[in-house]
Amino acid sequence: MLNRFMQSRLRGLVILALILMILPVFLGNPFHYELVIQMAIIAATVVGLNLLVGFAGQISLGHAGFFGLGAYFTGIATGTYGWSSVPALVVGAVVVGFIAWVVGRPILRLKGHYLSMATLAVGFIIAIILNNERALTGGPDGMPVPAFEIFGWELSAFGRYSLFGLEISGVQAWYILASVVLLLAVWFALNLIESPIGRALRSVKGSEVAASVVGVNTAKYKSLVFVISAIYASIMGSLYAHFQGFITPAVASFEFSILFITMVVLGGMGSTFGVILGAVVLKLLPQVLADFQELETVMFGLILMLTMIFMPRGLLPTLTAVIAKRMRRKAGGEA
Repeated sequence: MLNRFMQSRLRGLVILALILMILPVFLGNPFHYELVIQMAIIAATVVGLNLLVGFAGQISLGHAGFFGLGAYFTGIATGTYGWSSVPALVVGAVVVGFIAWVVGRPILRLKGHYLSMATLAVGFIIAIILNNERALTGGPDGMPVPAFEIFGWELSAFGRYSLFGLEISGVQAWYILASVVLLLAVWFALNLIESPIGRALRSVKGSEVAASVVGVNTAKYKSLVFVISAIYASIMGSLYAHFQGFITPAVASFEFSILFITMVVLGGMGSTFGVILGAVVLKLLPQVLADFQELETVMFGLILMLTMIFMPRGLLPTLTAVIAKRMRRKAGGEA
């Protein structure tokens, strides 16, 4: 018999899958599809970051560096050396995971502001390397990335494809791929959270000293979740590069890192579905505020500030708590 968490986990996945199935009805043009595909890729990235920040209690202000490494590894492997897309994505994830393990071992010994500064430095170093290695990365000008190849298909945003007898456009094919990847990312994260590893991570977040006393190898689990979150970022960076068709060092920028961490905090640290909502809101807000021109940045910051003042736990946990409270009041009134 499924326990309460498994029922909640299954319900959340089913709701997310239904939303992704129904959403194309409301997407009227390729721009809408492109925006939603970017949302799905970035949402999957912050689902991985949430494992590190929300469940293990570790900060990372340079996570876009791993996103950028995945994007550039794929771009160089497929564009310069002629690799197929899937092997390039997998090998890139392994390489980025190894880099994360190497840099994570020493910096995760730090705490508080020192850890924040160390992860920030990692992100800056990666961005500087991508900018300066012109012969390999194209430098600030960036580099083109070939179309994504899977099952003999070359997924191009401008292509036409036949799927189970149905004609679909390139952006629709990418939407299907991005949706499947997001669902898999969420499914893996939810299973990891409820596994012994997830329980160890939560104990580390609660108190490293207490976790060590009861036998939890805190250094091991912090390194492990840092590597997992970096692999998430690398895979999504690879897909992002293929979808965009062109990348610049901006994919590893400090601004991108701050965007990722803000999505986690805004949606709700420790809430897998909350960070997805955070990603959607932060990708949609610039589109909604575009008509305000020079006031766009001010209004964007004001909305975020008010949200964090009145919803400090994040959007989804706060909304869920409000709904649950009203339901209890209603049930009490009927009784």
